[in-house]
Amino acid sequence: MSEAVTSAASAAPVLVARDIRKVFGALVALDGAEVSVAKGEIVGLIGPNGSGKSTLLHVISGRTPATGGTVTLGGRDVTRAKPSDRIRAGLSIKFQLARVYLDQTVADNLLLAIQSQAPLVSLMLSRSRAAAASTIDELLEGFHLTHARSQLARELSHGEQQWLEIAMAMALKPTVLLLDEPTAGMSREERLATGERIRAARERCGVLIVEHDLDFIRGLCDRISVLHQGKIIASGTPAQIEADPRVQEVYLTRV
Repeated sequence: MSEAVTSAASAAPVLVARDIRKVFGALVALDGAEVSVAKGEIVGLIGPNGSGKSTLLHVISGRTPATGGTVTLGGRDVTRAKPSDRIRAGLSIKFQLARVYLDQTVADNLLLAIQSQAPLVSLMLSRSRAAAASTIDELLEGFHLTHARSQLARELSHGEQQWLEIAMAMALKPTVLLLDEPTAGMSREERLATGERIRAARERCGVLIVEHDLDFIRGLCDRISVLHQGKIIASGTPAQIEADPRVQEVYLTRV
């Protein structure tokens, strides 16, 4: 483990979801689930289908209200905050299905993401486009999309659309980035490239990633938490998780 990774893993967490419960009628989707992320750390969240992974991500993002527990971001309690308030507090999310503006260019998709957090007066005076130019250039280069600057988003490959949405999430300058199955439907080459882009993102923020591709998770994450029936049953390094008999019983042997 590199010095930078060791430092991130030992740093105070910027995101803490503690004792999270979510009940849908008679269904207990989350039963005391907990996860934390430090700046510069990549944390994986894995588990069998129906274990509550996406529900936990949605509770953290504010899309789904928690029945119980707390979510803190940068030491601030955001448990009851709206999704927009959590974004302003430093949270950004990329969902499983790419949500880009298909009939806008790649550059304009990034501009729209940046403008979503710009003051209204700045938008009215058209200041935001000029101010965003350097950020757009940086994101295009960082996500290897410079060649596609003027292309419509619908003309991009599946992988490129996913990278564009991650870039849009990073345009918000988050302290924590949430990723929901970012490699779904990708080729092996696209998954490898996605891993490189996520590693680059850790230089600016912490990352919490839900993923089914175990090889991808093993090679990318500093820590992995395993969710089963709404509870975290194990948390540790990839090597520790692979060696944990509880994980082998409820997850790894069923994939």
